[in-house]
Amino acid sequence: MRRHEDEFRIRSLCRVLRVTRAGYYAWRGRCASARSVTDAQLLAEIRAIHQHSRRTYGSPRVWRYLQRQGYRVSEKRVARLMAQDGLRAKRSKRFRVTTDSRHTKVVHGNVLARDFAVGPPGRALGGDITYLWTGEGWLYLAVVLEIGSRRVMGWSFRTTLEASLVTAALDMALGVRPLRPGAICHSDRGSQYGSEDVQAMIERYHLRGSMSRKGNCWDNAVVESFFATLKGELVDDARWMTRVEAKSAVVVWIEGWYNRERMHSSLGDISPLEFESQFVAETM
Repeated sequence: MRRHEDEFRIRSLCRVLRVTRAGYYAWRGRCASARSVTDAQLLAEIRAIHQHSRRTYGSPRVWRYLQRQGYRVSEKRVARLMAQDGLRAKRSKRFRVTTDSRHTKVVHGNVLARDFAVGPPGRALGGDITYLWTGEGWLYLAVVLEIGSRRVMGWSFRTTLEASLVTAALDMALGVRPLRPGAICHSDRGSQYGSEDVQAMIERYHLRGSMSRKGNCWDNAVVESFFATLKGELVDDARWMTRVEAKSAVVVWIEGWYNRERMHSSLGDISPLEFESQFVAETM
């Protein structure tokens, strides 16, 4: 009633909602309870966190974020306030990867063997390719992730599916920091990863090549999960007119959000860069 009292007469509102005018004015004269005041303050913080997460955090992550900020509040209360305010996490669409493994190029065995454990950086890299639609046509994106920290170490864009798409991303990743001797370089069986150029890089940097089994996307689950997150949090809602717009948006999302700020449950609800900095601090 209070929200609409400038539009309608109080008498009419009371009649429609079946309350007395005296009761309504008595309610208006009461002071807000301490609980309602703290709920309003907490909701303001929840809205800010939800917006900062690009509307991707549900109540569990918002609650954990609040805990890190020193708030003493239950997850149930956060969930209630978010539900009342209509705040919810964006849902990721089902992500399907299509890989052409029908080629006669190099195929490695599955050396990684689904060992996706988090831990000290430098043990293993994972790579894959996805595609982005723009007003100018398709844009292909290759990424290289550090398996232990989930950090995106390298990326590249091309308008065609060629080996240089992969070598550019791998070259960027290997330039960030040296890997451990015999580090694993894992991918699917796509022809780009079996190319002479990619295999030459694996040999030059003394890496151990590793590939998923045929038709088994779970063997590269860390990178597949990253692409599903990218699609759900950025790509699905995007309408890029040019490839330049798409490139800029993806790079900002990776470097400005995913690597630096996004909470990862597998890392204990901290970002990949925070996770890596913990190992640096422990070894100093």
